[in-house]
Amino acid sequence: MMALRESRWRILLVLPVIAGAVALIIWHGPNWSNVEDAFTLVRWEWVAAAIGLNLLSVLARASAWDTAIKQSLARPQPRFPLVFSAFSVGLFANAVLPGRVGELARVAVLRRRLPGRRGATATLVGSVFAHRMFDLVPATTLVVWVLATAKIPGWALTSIAIVLAVGIALFVVTIVLAKRQHRDALEGLGPLRALLVRARQGLAVMRAPAAAATAATFQTLGWTCQLFAVWAAMRAFHIYESLSAAGLVLVLINVATIFPFWPGNFGLVQIAIGLPLVNYGVPYAKGVAFGVGLQAIEASVGVGVGLIFLAREGLSYAMLKQMDDEESADEVPRVPG
Repeated sequence: MMALRESRWRILLVLPVIAGAVALIIWHGPNWSNVEDAFTLVRWEWVAAAIGLNLLSVLARASAWDTAIKQSLARPQPRFPLVFSAFSVGLFANAVLPGRVGELARVAVLRRRLPGRRGATATLVGSVFAHRMFDLVPATTLVVWVLATAKIPGWALTSIAIVLAVGIALFVVTIVLAKRQHRDALEGLGPLRALLVRARQGLAVMRAPAAAATAATFQTLGWTCQLFAVWAAMRAFHIYESLSAAGLVLVLINVATIFPFWPGNFGLVQIAIGLPLVNYGVPYAKGVAFGVGLQAIEASVGVGVGLIFLAREGLSYAMLKQMDDEESADEVPRVPG
């Protein structure tokens, strides 16, 4: 009953946001017949290239998380195929569910493969947080490059500045927490303090310069693949702009999806992409069509690969929906590793 009540409160809190978003989509919506026409001339070889580059991006980013995990957990550590499987299920959850359920989902999936490891859930959550912080390295580089080379509308500048400032603040907090690791025996701590210590163990990669550099390199490689995937998708829709324009699109799609109130924030993403491309002489309807196509390409990778590994893990979509609960990682049935 309490869970049902909490679910209703969540819906009530999100409804005004959704209503505002729908109004924004209607107000700034393009001529949808022109959007439909843009899909008749799609170059599918460039779509295939974009999908391939997105797959490489997933592989690189999963490797970055694997690096963080290796620094956080004692042996025996999960092998990379298990880490990649959990990461892929998390991508699927983020693609089809609101919020950031995927971050908890990948922890829950991997936790099932680590039976008998007390405190592993909190440590894995810490590793996920550390992994996300390594996005700041390529993201900051990309933002600086885009600011110097791309045509950015004023409203986008404000959004980018806020997101970047929050990201830098979180990165500093992460470094501080990682360095303040508690050195006492866990047995002498209370339950809450022990939980926090184990979560800090997930930040161990921040205290290992070589491992941190490796994780940052993998994340940068992942972002680079995404950048060229956007560039390839632009060519699929006959948008022959510079790589810096693709960089602007990549920055804005990440800003627009930083917290998905509904799956993929579909609609808002297309507006966030279509409006800036007008400055490059791209018709608004064509820019929105490209936004639909780009999100479909990224979703095809997240959903397609995620479904494969969801089946491999023996999970169902219904189980995945429950992973946004606070203790969901411990509720998923365990299987032998």
